[in-house]
Amino acid sequence: MPHAPDIPTNLPVGIPALLHVLKQVPDFRSKHGKRYPLEAILALGIAATLCGYNSYGAMAEWGKNYGQELAQALGFTNGKTPSVGTLFTVFSQVDKQALEAVLSAWNEQVLSTLGKPITPSVDGKTLRGSRKQQALESHLLSAVSHELGLCLCQEAVAGKENEIVAVQRLLGDLIVKGRVVTMDALLTQKDIARQIVLKGGTSSHAQARS
Repeated sequence: MPHAPDIPTNLPVGIPALLHVLKQVPDFRSKHGKRYPLEAILALGIAATLCGYNSYGAMAEWGKNYGQELAQALGFTNGKTPSVGTLFTVFSQVDKQALEAVLSAWNEQVLSTLGKPITPSVDGKTLRGSRKQQALESHLLSAVSHELGLCLCQEAVAGKENEIVAVQRLLGDLIVKGRVVTMDALLTQKDIARQIVLKGGTSSHAQARS
């Protein structure tokens, strides 16, 4: 059995543990037959993904490999982690917008304690393998803080629109006051720059890609 990764216990003052924050995500399941807390399943998915285990099968295997100590730290009080089927059910039906909102708010709390300049970088990526699986909203526009490698917020780019439309929605949720926002040359539009400035930020347009 591999050695369980170290679990950090010290967070900056005023920052709640991520497991506690995940309890804010509404649980779509009925009250009967719940074997695992929703926040524990979400925490397992996040931790496994950070370790490079991206598929449901890999996440389930990751949870089993590290034993009861890690399982209990993630919120599984009985020390047992869910199966592939349970992970699929939860992650396919969970309120994704609510989950993103909770994670974004927590990320902002963490960043606010650093006391360092924060430079959100906006860029779009198509999720690998999503087109092959005919997944909807597979192209995401994200604002990332490179200070901690955290995604501050993201917006799906619908099939019939482009990033110029999506970035205006993203900026509506992104805290930009006192920050320099960088983005790709495609997004160097006057309306976008004006929106950033009106919210108290500074637009610093990146060089066009070769």
